[in-house]
Amino acid sequence: MNILHTESSCGWGGQEIRILTEAQGFLQKGHTVHLLCPAEAPIYQAALQRGIPATALPMAKKTWAGFRAMRRWLQENPQVTLVNTHSSTDTWLVALARETLATRLPLVRTRHVSTKIRNNVFSRWLYQKATDHIVTTGEAVRRQLMEENGIPGQHMTSVVTGIDLQRFSPAPAHQARQQVGLPLGKKLLGIVSTLRSWKGHVDLLDALVILLPERPDLHLVIVGHGPQYAALQERIANMKLAHAVTMVGQQENVPCWLQSFDWFVLPSYGEEGVPQAVMQAMACGLPVVSTPIGGIGEAVEDGVTGLLTPPRQPVALAATLARLLDDAELTQRMGEAGRARALQRFGFDLMVSNMERVFQQVVDQTR
Repeated sequence: MNILHTESSCGWGGQEIRILTEAQGFLQKGHTVHLLCPAEAPIYQAALQRGIPATALPMAKKTWAGFRAMRRWLQENPQVTLVNTHSSTDTWLVALARETLATRLPLVRTRHVSTKIRNNVFSRWLYQKATDHIVTTGEAVRRQLMEENGIPGQHMTSVVTGIDLQRFSPAPAHQARQQVGLPLGKKLLGIVSTLRSWKGHVDLLDALVILLPERPDLHLVIVGHGPQYAALQERIANMKLAHAVTMVGQQENVPCWLQSFDWFVLPSYGEEGVPQAVMQAMACGLPVVSTPIGGIGEAVEDGVTGLLTPPRQPVALAATLARLLDDAELTQRMGEAGRARALQRFGFDLMVSNMERVFQQVVDQTR
């Protein structure tokens, strides 16, 4: 197949990483892949660095220029078999552009997050008429679209994001800490995510304040960058937590950072599918503390691979973390169970094969 991916977002996070890893998987299997995105989007340079063909278009917003550019590109590239869109703006641009073309390309929309969709006539047209099929990154997102937007279940398929299970694997923590420069004598609680408000970093800092008096050897490591970076730095300083928190910004060697941690935490309260960082942490043999938001519960089985706690409740988060901090046996058991689940469900090859099957079915049905 000749697959075209489109992404209008100018952010960087799990969604963009999935697009790139999926594209690489299809290229490795002999398919042709191309990406359309704004020139200013981080995914543009990231795609080129990974050897993924990409073209920059003025598509960050729904504009007449963006529509014309999209229509022109589709018209000049009739070899494309199927379009896979990933955000609202690029989905609208593709859907409207192809309505004006003689050949109606099959369109698959991937929904990466659990953000609510407006239930109006325009959204219903886009998701149920213009789109030939919807892929969700978790079953919870699929159920949400069925219940809240009335989209038929047979119009959607859940395909969990795949990760490299060889790269993300358990390793001795002391070796990993030496490699990234983290203290050997501390108990490390870690979070890896884009620094957005709904990831729950503020709640985590509030929970840390509760925990520290009884656990002075506890240290929090925050990996990632994003809109909240400066605000979190300021909050850490105001709370006098600089001795107990390390912010390291965006990191390429994510497996080594995860392997340095004793526990992984992601107290999200919105806009989640099945977060890649959660799956990566489980693959590295870490027990996970998170919230039952979006599709997180599809990865973190409460009491088995980790613990789930209510969102936006720092006191409850602290109590949940304390269960693991005080129980080495529980920590080990949940870490081993998380690794086993990752091996069974989160493989990169499984994701690519499932997406390949969806794409081929859509192409066959629209011929």
